[in-house]
Amino acid sequence: MLLCVSELATNALVHGVPPGRGFLLRLVPYNEDGGVRIEVHDSGEGAPVLPQQDVQEPCEGGRGMLLVSELADKWGVGVRRPGKIVWCEFVP
Repeated sequence: MLLCVSELATNALVHGVPPGRGFLLRLVPYNEDGGVRIEVHDSGEGAPVLPQQDVQEPCEGGRGMLLVSELADKWGVGVRRPGKIVWCEFVP
């Protein structure tokens, strides 16, 4: 879960935060069984996408959302004005 927090926050800083703006990170319990939802709210345009390159080829970036998609039980993007909410969920 900690890796997903790091990847979503880094993605917001690199791609989703225009100069002079910040982002909001929320960790939210979302069910009685102890599930956790991670949300990152930013004011940037666009939405994160999974990489299309061969993951076997060396590169220094661009795989954060791939990690999130593999580690989390669900992830997605919600609308926010301005910007978006990128989230992922973990079920115990």
